[in-house]
Amino acid sequence: MSAAAPPRVLTVAGSDSGGGAGIQADLKTMLALGVHGMSVITAVTAQNSLGVRGVWELPVEAVRAQYRAVVDDIGVQAVKTGMLASAELVEAVAELLGGTGVPAVVDPVGVSKHGDPLLAESALEAVRTRLLPVATVATPNLDEVAQLTGLRVASPEQLPQAAAAVLAYGPRWALIKGGHLAGDAVDLLTDGREEHWLSAPRHDNRHTHGTGCTLASAIAAQLAKGRSVPEAVAAAKEYVTGAIASGFGLGGGIGPVDHGWALRKPHAAG
Repeated sequence: MSAAAPPRVLTVAGSDSGGGAGIQADLKTMLALGVHGMSVITAVTAQNSLGVRGVWELPVEAVRAQYRAVVDDIGVQAVKTGMLASAELVEAVAELLGGTGVPAVVDPVGVSKHGDPLLAESALEAVRTRLLPVATVATPNLDEVAQLTGLRVASPEQLPQAAAAVLAYGPRWALIKGGHLAGDAVDLLTDGREEHWLSAPRHDNRHTHGTGCTLASAIAAQLAKGRSVPEAVAAAKEYVTGAIASGFGLGGGIGPVDHGWALRKPHAAG
């Protein structure tokens, strides 16, 4: 007899040739957390530990075809979006998400860990008006908050203001990631009514490539398992904190987090 299929999660994102972020990070995270990962590639990047050397978007029809091929046959319990590159791709993916009827985790990727742009300036309005309104959870970091809302956060006390600005665009929940601030890594999850503050000690490890992709994918994996948004985000935060602690150097720049740490500790971050 064949085994029962695990929960299915679809990532819609760009490919990272270095394996630390993007589609590669998403699928590794999903495997580590016990769900079946599937992918829609929106763009191909040539990148390594030092930065992004080139970006090539896929045609909108290729993205639509990948999405429909997976959803129509295999089905999904959650979707995660990452790098969408252009306004045309943002609008197409937003339309697809709106018709799927499952939790959607939107990581509004704007720049890479090295500061390389991954979203066209012309696509920002489409993110605000088309993509965020169909998000179950939006997971911007502070640079992305500034890019989307114009608000620059300098302290944890400003995280509620940032969350309100993001929620104004329509996601059900906003997870504002405060990892770029000094001190402990403090994030705020809120739907505008209840607040969940999540804090983790900051690890002395610069190998953090792929943290945003990994966190969003971990949230989607937990939502696919049937957890509530606060439960999913708390479990995902625990998983990412362990991955950062185990991050390792590759090449001459910023190495990746360790997506496999939880597989070596089977009772961690499940």
